[in-house]
Amino acid sequence: MQHDEPATSGPCWVELATIDAAAATVFYTGLFGWRAAVDQRPEAAGYTVLTQAQGPVAALAPQYREGRPPAWTVSFLVEDADATAARITEAGGRVLLGPVDVLELGRYTAAADPSGAVFALWQARDFGGAAVLGKPNSLGWVELHTRDVAACAAFYTAVFGWGSSAGQHYTQWRLAGRDFAGMVRMDDSYPAEVPAHWLPYFAVADVDAIVNKAAGHGAERVMGPMDVPDGPRIAVLRDRQGAAFGVYLASSLG
Repeated sequence: MQHDEPATSGPCWVELATIDAAAATVFYTGLFGWRAAVDQRPEAAGYTVLTQAQGPVAALAPQYREGRPPAWTVSFLVEDADATAARITEAGGRVLLGPVDVLELGRYTAAADPSGAVFALWQARDFGGAAVLGKPNSLGWVELHTRDVAACAAFYTAVFGWGSSAGQHYTQWRLAGRDFAGMVRMDDSYPAEVPAHWLPYFAVADVDAIVNKAAGHGAERVMGPMDVPDGPRIAVLRDRQGAAFGVYLASSLG
């Protein structure tokens, strides 16, 4: 990611919807060296903020959609959640929750694109999102996996105004001239039951060491480690609850 802090219409936050916050906290703090702080206010429902030296980088949240498996959700920073939610509907997506005020922190919306991939909007008030992006042990890239590339390209351009550079198998999303995300066409190598989804990638100092460490704590290796042609060294993992995430070599993007 070529942004080192949240920018309007770009990724600003990522949170794991979890059915076992205690186990997830142990796994991710052990893997990335994050610290965890549970919001003790009753209305926060156990929301856990994960931080590193520069400040907050991610969160764990109770599962709000019954029956949905644990998964990471990417939030995009917007100036007006209500207006953006309206554009989502107009462009063929669905608003799943909100827009709603989250205490004094901001305004939140959960949505799905035309292919069903879930994402969120965040209109910042007291909380602006991640303190840092693209540095070791922070969110560094987000990637849409979808079976309908054409519909999603039109949708995200209409909703957020992103630019893009499309190759045969991979699309790079661009904001203010800087790459921050990608889009992958889901082919027959994906099991039919795997839905369209956004996959967060965390920047790390050593991909292989993180993969080995995660595997030692019960994570599943989904892909890699591998070197992407003209790109970074990457790997994709699935934590013990089944939530997928990626890692990449921090010095190779930006």
